[in-house]
Amino acid sequence: MRGSIREKSKGSWQIQIYTGTGPDGKPRRHFETVRGRKGDAQRRLTELLSSLDKGVYTPPGRLTVAEHLKNWLEGYVKTNCSQRTLDGYQSIIENHLIPALGHVQLKHLTAQMIQSYYGKACETLSARTVHHQHRVLSQSLKYAVRQGYLGRNPAELVDPPSPRKKAMRTLTPFEVQILFENAQDNYYYPVIYTAVSTGLRQAELLGLRWRDIDLYMLSISVSQVLYKRKGICEFKEPKTEHSRRRVAMTPKLALFLRGYREERERLYHELGKPLTLDGLVFTGVEGKPIDPGVLSHNFARIVKRAGLEGVRFHDLRHTFASLMLMKGAKPKVISEALGHSSVAFTMDVYSHIISGMQEDAMALLDEVLPAGVNGAKKNNANLTPTYVIMSSKPWNLASKERSSVGRAAVSKTAGRGFESSRSCQPGWRNGRRASLRG
Repeated sequence: MRGSIREKSKGSWQIQIYTGTGPDGKPRRHFETVRGRKGDAQRRLTELLSSLDKGVYTPPGRLTVAEHLKNWLEGYVKTNCSQRTLDGYQSIIENHLIPALGHVQLKHLTAQMIQSYYGKACETLSARTVHHQHRVLSQSLKYAVRQGYLGRNPAELVDPPSPRKKAMRTLTPFEVQILFENAQDNYYYPVIYTAVSTGLRQAELLGLRWRDIDLYMLSISVSQVLYKRKGICEFKEPKTEHSRRRVAMTPKLALFLRGYREERERLYHELGKPLTLDGLVFTGVEGKPIDPGVLSHNFARIVKRAGLEGVRFHDLRHTFASLMLMKGAKPKVISEALGHSSVAFTMDVYSHIISGMQEDAMALLDEVLPAGVNGAKKNNANLTPTYVIMSSKPWNLASKERSSVGRAAVSKTAGRGFESSRSCQPGWRNGRRASLRG
């Protein structure tokens, strides 16, 4: 029997697993207590046996940060994240986190150790790079808490460096015209024109097939992307459901792509090859997929020649969004076209553009509201009478006569405004003392 569960007390279960034999030939066992229901203990037992089968099990008491990070990569990231994410995490862990913190036992890792490492790392690395390392380390330690290796995530007690937000570079309509003029004779002009017209990512553009383009319904379906990993171009499905989307295109783009397809059909006919629906829309000279690095390199040469240095290919996507916002497109429509997870994310990314549109919005409001009128007619009537009750003599609350006379004075005064302080006193009428005896 490899593992067992027994109840220690109400709501407390002890797990026991057989982990092998020691150097002395005696069997070794691992004991662990799980609080909750028996089903929770059963799930934990299954996780331990699974890690034991995969060869990634390490007794929690002697588990180091390096061992935990490797187990996390192999057991969680590899099965729940994309290959690009795995490669990025693996690079951060092997080149930074393990050399700095890998020797520390996991249970002895403190927030002070992590904070000290961040301070040293910022001396040679940018705040953005260190912030990425913090995110990876924090996620791995969060996993350790779920597995029962830690009681609390020490990375949550650390203040990581805040990266500076880079200024977004977008092209104005005039700069877009200059870019098109300089790229018109370039082989990659169709990709550039489509990028500005649709806002698609570079990987989405290079993964487009002719079956994804509907020239009659004026739409493009994003169903696959092209990434380059370790020198090899690979096609994959979009990462999220929001990225797998249908994007409308302009009539001008539809006309351009129709003419572009006719050119490609003639070229393929000369080569003796048919142009199929599964064929890529944008290919290299030899008909192979376009290398993303080659496209970026050629685009950098084009913008340099056009006097637009500092513009990246990805900035064409930002340019699409900014031009749409400038023309009054709704943020919800733009968010769906870009494949963002939420409208809030789109508003946050392009907040600087939206804030600059307040003047235009105020001009629209100015067309709706009427003009204000100065010199309004004044009303001399005192609509809110003021009553001042003054008396040099004690007020007799028991006197009904005084009470009735006082009410009469106030009632008469309220109709024509305040006359004098005496006119409001009990026993006075029109500035003269009235007789209380009738």
